[in-house]
Amino acid sequence: MALHEVQRQESHTPAVTTVFADGDVPDHIAEMSEDEAALAALGYKQEFKREFSAWTTFAVSFAVMGLLPSIATTMWYGLGYAGPAANTWGWLLSVVFILCVAASMAELASSMPTSGGLYYAAAVLAGPKYGPFAAWVTGWSNWFVQVTGAPSVDYGCAAMILAAASIMNPDYVPTNYQTFLLTICIMLSHACISSMPTLWIANFNSVGTVINILCLVITIIIIPSAAMGDPKFQPNEFAWGIQNGTDWPDGVAVLMSFLSIIWTMSGYDASFHLAEECSNAAVATPRSIVMTAGSGSVLGFVLNTLIAYTIKDVNEVIESDLGQPFAAYLIQILPQNVALAVLSMTIVCAYSMGQGCMVAASRVCFAYARDDCFGIVSRPLKRVNKHTLTPVNAVWFNTTIGILLLLLIFGGAAIDAIFSIGAIAAYVAFTTPIFLKIAFVGNRFRRGPWHLGAFSLPSGIAACCFVVVMLPILCFPSVRGENMTLEDMNWTALVYGAPMLFIVLWFLVDAHKWFKGPKINIKHHMLHQDLPSVEGVGVDPTTSTGSKDSDVERGSIGKTV
Repeated sequence: MALHEVQRQESHTPAVTTVFADGDVPDHIAEMSEDEAALAALGYKQEFKREFSAWTTFAVSFAVMGLLPSIATTMWYGLGYAGPAANTWGWLLSVVFILCVAASMAELASSMPTSGGLYYAAAVLAGPKYGPFAAWVTGWSNWFVQVTGAPSVDYGCAAMILAAASIMNPDYVPTNYQTFLLTICIMLSHACISSMPTLWIANFNSVGTVINILCLVITIIIIPSAAMGDPKFQPNEFAWGIQNGTDWPDGVAVLMSFLSIIWTMSGYDASFHLAEECSNAAVATPRSIVMTAGSGSVLGFVLNTLIAYTIKDVNEVIESDLGQPFAAYLIQILPQNVALAVLSMTIVCAYSMGQGCMVAASRVCFAYARDDCFGIVSRPLKRVNKHTLTPVNAVWFNTTIGILLLLLIFGGAAIDAIFSIGAIAAYVAFTTPIFLKIAFVGNRFRRGPWHLGAFSLPSGIAACCFVVVMLPILCFPSVRGENMTLEDMNWTALVYGAPMLFIVLWFLVDAHKWFKGPKINIKHHMLHQDLPSVEGVGVDPTTSTGSKDSDVERGSIGKTV
């Protein structure tokens, strides 16, 4: 290759953090668009159409987060554990650390805008020796989040539909099998929508997000204006006070109530997994992550505070025969017709949220199958449907697993584990690459165009410390001692821990022989022969060898060829 051609390809190679060996360059990169070049520099060829914009990517993330249905579905764990304090100062305290997690993740997304997301980042940042194991653990933990996302949301949606039926007909009492069958029907409809072409899905989620935002705003207006009772609002001592619904001390009860907040505020990573379908992904993806987390934090606090100030009796709401606390809360404070209207809007939002979860899960499944994470099952899962250009097989694989998980409905309190798994598994996956970046890579990290600057390190430290504290707390049962029964047991440690233990043992016994982390699937060539092993971070100029001049910040490398 002529010298000027080499220099032209190097100048077009984006500054990304990649699994490519230092000096390897994808073929024909000078002929690609900026997004295609960025993905090629990460080791992957473009397979999806880039029909998501910053707005539509945010739309999916906001739909996945689904503030209104998420808060409605997880009232058991917020109000139920710590009372109104969980909705007010508990939300403010936890969301500070959650925003640190989101901002640190956005920095990774700018540097590595690929559907593999956190899994890819963990592989690169852990280095060639430990990268495969870090990617393996992060990837599987993140897949557990994704595969439980749609079932848990759709379960909540089905419960609200049946609660509405109970309100209309007080003699009707929903049964487990009715909840199970309705949830399956909702999941199947989501799978069909998620199998459509990318542009159709993007448009569906754009409409869904507009509906989500409108319903959230309307609900925020209706609750204070239509609330019954004299006075309408509770005093500050009530709204900011702890009503401990557990057998643990008040402080622990508040920490346990963070499950509701963590689960609600865990959808922002969907933008990361849609990076390969987004235009200007290195900027639009991190912006979408931060927009989702930021808007969710503010609007979520407003709605939760209104609930804390208007709820009349926490115990009555939690123990209602309706089987759905949010429905019981609405009936407690609003006229029945108004309560049904708000509940109907929440159901629509929950449906949109479940569909967004299904889309994100399918993209994660595809990305991991592309690197053979699923062993022999990977081959069909990494196929892109030639008609829709979407990973249809991955959609239906996740749907099947989700339906099997819904059998937990017949296990009493065991169904709660899919919510706890969503929180624990999500933040294990979120913070693993963040920890690797701050602990082992440091200032050698090759930043993308969107970054935190001097706030990168403190943000990462705060994010990791928060997760370390919360992991054991989220496994606590609400009762202990003589009150502990099998029905009241928190099964999260078993339902999440047992599969993860199997995954680790699988890697140590067999998978380490064939799983080597992200697999380059694009043709490339070497610019020089003296190459190190897979290198995923910028090269420190003070330790570089040969005639290379590295710019760690920009990720550019000048060589004498």
